[in-house]
Amino acid sequence: MKAISSAPHTTSLFGRATNRFKIPFPSFIRNTMSDSDHQSLPPFSSPRMVVKKVLAKTQHEGDGAVVRRAIGSCELRNLDPFLMLDHFSVSPPAGFPDHAHRGFETVTYMLQGAITHQDFAGHRGTIRTGDVQWMTAGRGIVHSEMPEGEGPNTGLQLWINLARKDKMIEPRYQELLSKDITRAEKDGVDVRVVAGEALGVSSPVYTRTPAMFLDFVLKPRAQLHHCIPEAWTSFVYVIEGEGVFGSTHSSAHHVLVLGPGDGLSVCNKSSEPLRFLLAAGQPLNEPVVSHGPFVMNTQEEIYQTIQDYHYGMNGFEMAKNWRSK
Repeated sequence: MKAISSAPHTTSLFGRATNRFKIPFPSFIRNTMSDSDHQSLPPFSSPRMVVKKVLAKTQHEGDGAVVRRAIGSCELRNLDPFLMLDHFSVSPPAGFPDHAHRGFETVTYMLQGAITHQDFAGHRGTIRTGDVQWMTAGRGIVHSEMPEGEGPNTGLQLWINLARKDKMIEPRYQELLSKDITRAEKDGVDVRVVAGEALGVSSPVYTRTPAMFLDFVLKPRAQLHHCIPEAWTSFVYVIEGEGVFGSTHSSAHHVLVLGPGDGLSVCNKSSEPLRFLLAAGQPLNEPVVSHGPFVMNTQEEIYQTIQDYHYGMNGFEMAKNWRSK
């Protein structure tokens, strides 16, 4: 998907990380809850609390598609190493026609419906409900993402930055069908582990920038305590329902930036299920300069990327004569 903003920017919410992460990432759960439970101390030495809460507002993107931009807006420009998070909804004939990427990874996770992807190297496939595509754009990819059937076709797309040393690597894909995504359930907490580890199970996805991507569903009155490496940046995006994250109540379509700490506590005090994405990643602490779908470290590298794309060089050789079908 294409980013609307093309203004260069450099930002980091928490500054330089000082500690290495520790694995595994255990989760502690409870399925009975009272007011006294909610007030009790979680099993963390330093619980993470919400330091910023932003409503993901709708905007038009691509060719007639609608997205809720949770990260990458003027209210939350980026969140090292995360560059953008869109909750998208698209129906034919709208979609995301041919466009380029360089310098980062995209994670496309379908919530409902299907999106067909094809690129200039001949890779083609359909991402259906519950499937994930983890695409490393590296030195360059030109592709399209179009709805496979009548809508709504909805999902999440997260952009994860690559370190300077990895920005010009060869592109690659990691794709998992819904049935192959690791899943665990215990005491009213269900998790699909797209990347990282939770409830004692882990994902086979390799994250070049160390990261976790966890799709949690909490039944009414369930609780979760999940450990997060202390040096990592983390956030929550509420997909549906409402719950209490740390001490902050939130409902659907809000992104919650979490402060420092070693874990997050969540409880669902409502009568309906709570579904949310918990994402965390190791900060790169490098300059971020972007121009639409190109993300590099310097303005000079952006100029070079534009030249490479225009003239079909340095990773974009196949772009000049390619059009999606």
